[in-house]
Amino acid sequence: MKIAVCSSGTTLDSPMDPRFGRCQYFVLVDTDTLDFSAEPNPGVQMGRGAGVAAAQVLSASGAEAVLAGNVGPNTFQALAAAGIPVYTCVAPTVREAVEQFKSGRLTQVSSATVGPHFGAGGAGFGPGMGRGGGRGMGRGRGRGGAGGFGSW
Repeated sequence: MKIAVCSSGTTLDSPMDPRFGRCQYFVLVDTDTLDFSAEPNPGVQMGRGAGVAAAQVLSASGAEAVLAGNVGPNTFQALAAAGIPVYTCVAPTVREAVEQFKSGRLTQVSSATVGPHFGAGGAGFGPGMGRGGGRGMGRGRGRGGAGGFGSW
């Protein structure tokens, strides 16, 4: 069986990435032989639609199942339409994720595991879009030694 594992690298020993739409790569693994290849994820740089674009790549690759930490509703629908089941998995490496799958320790999900745009990075810390320049509340009353009327 050919499965796709979300990964931050291109080998079986690469760390598994729990995100689906924003992972760097999908490592496609034959569960019988452990032959593998890595497919770059086009969704990693997309503003919106990352999960759906990634699902299309996996559908074209011939993946028969996906191992991911989380999938949103649009992604889940795209994968379901392609006939690709999703299994929730959190593992330190791609190899360990494959072993968990082969041993039957993973659960197939029947719906999205997170809300829409969960992994898009819309919340949290980062550059803001504010335009505040301060409100200048000092009122210029010069409370120095000369009381605001020249030098002493």
